Amino acid sequence: MSAQVSAPAKGGRTPLVIRVLVLATFVVILNETIMINAIPRLMADLDVTERAAQWVSTAFMLTMAAIIPTTGWFLQRVSTRQAYASAMGIFLAGTALSAIAPTFEVLLLGRIVQAGGTAVMMPLLMTTLMTVVPEQDRGRVMGNVTLAISVAPAMGPVISGLVLQVGSWRWLFVLVLPITAVVAWLGLRQLENVGEPQAGAIDWASVFLAALGFGGLVFGLSRFEVDNLTSPALIVAAGVALIAGFVFRQLSLQRSGTPLLDLRVLLAGTYTKALVLMSVAFMAMLGSMILLPLYLQNLRGLSPLATGLLVMPGGLAMGLLGPTIGRLFDRFGGRLLVIPGSIGIAASLAGFTLISLSMPYWQLLALHILLMVSLAATFTPVFTLGLGALPQHLYSHGSSMLGTLQQVAAAFGTALVVTVMSARSTSLVEDGVDAVTAHLDGMRLAFGVSAVLALIVIVAAVLLPNRAAAHEDSDEIESTTPELIKG
Repeated sequence: MSAQVSAPAKGGRTPLVIRVLVLATFVVILNETIMINAIPRLMADLDVTERAAQWVSTAFMLTMAAIIPTTGWFLQRVSTRQAYASAMGIFLAGTALSAIAPTFEVLLLGRIVQAGGTAVMMPLLMTTLMTVVPEQDRGRVMGNVTLAISVAPAMGPVISGLVLQVGSWRWLFVLVLPITAVVAWLGLRQLENVGEPQAGAIDWASVFLAALGFGGLVFGLSRFEVDNLTSPALIVAAGVALIAGFVFRQLSLQRSGTPLLDLRVLLAGTYTKALVLMSVAFMAMLGSMILLPLYLQNLRGLSPLATGLLVMPGGLAMGLLGPTIGRLFDRFGGRLLVIPGSIGIAASLAGFTLISLSMPYWQLLALHILLMVSLAATFTPVFTLGLGALPQHLYSHGSSMLGTLQQVAAAFGTALVVTVMSARSTSLVEDGVDAVTAHLDGMRLAFGVSAVLALIVIVAAVLLPNRAAAHEDSDEIESTTPELIKG
């Protein structure tokens, strides 16, 4: 999916290929969060522990982290239709397997297969968007994409809460199955190929190093506990070592022009700054997404459905503002949106450090909406600026690296806040503080850590250009490419 490109879209209209891919991406991302409320049911129905049941989410994230590094290579070697058919076919197979799973092990396998399909969709969508949409319209179209990928995670827990009120967890897959089938069929009817595939053999050593390196890193981060730090730290260290091997392997392969993940994307200063900003913002966001439901359910006694309904307005606000933010970006550039957005992220997370057992729900709702709107004001421009800084033949690799680091950031953010919260609450309980007060204080500290991370987002936002540097970055990469290939 590079080289030759079909005619770009006319200004003011979102290309059909993007609409189809957005719809498919909405379905697969909705599925990613739809199991959040099902953990207690899985424990009872399949006779597994809570730690084991959590693997329906952990395994999904692990698979995404292991597969996404290969998608840059994959998307350059197959047509748009082939990539779409592969992703949706694999996702359908995983959904069907999960729906009929007789044991927990089969369910886990189904989730892993689902994740294999999901891993391809976001890079496919972003790469195609950057290829077919003219630069002056990218903000608006990326805003529409934000609507889909923001509303889907917000709706997942709400939909699962409603379904679980009246039926089995299996219905979460049974309902998704026909919707996915219809979307896949419509896509294959309407989708046209964008660009021409390139020939090239895959480097299996790189696949091995990427899968074990990124997968091991995410796995190690997901295993951190206050009373078990050594073995996860060793797994993380092994993952980092394998990733270092992967990086050296890619640098070597760039001399022949066939890396699995082209690291020349990091030569674009704007892309690299956007990568740092997105990763840290994602880390802070995922940390808060873990902490808030724990606070609402464990300390305030809300049901999973009520929790989902309380956080839904923030997700909807984030998604519905996407197109408006995109149009503002096209007109005024990124800084007007990204700098206030990054400040809003830090302010909302700082506000969550004041949670108590009596904080009014409207205040929690307001803080969450502020966080989600601020993330919307940040994500849409940063996605567009970062990928726009790359030459066209590196769009798929840029999307792939962004997706990979999002999975790592999600795992790191989750591990960080849970470890900080647990360490603080355990320490206070040992000092004689009651369990509820200790737990609440641990959550405040964890939100404080997320707020400190958000300060890095503000710094990165200030360093980002408004829009002009994108062309300079592309020229710099192009001028450096011959030197890299010569070695």
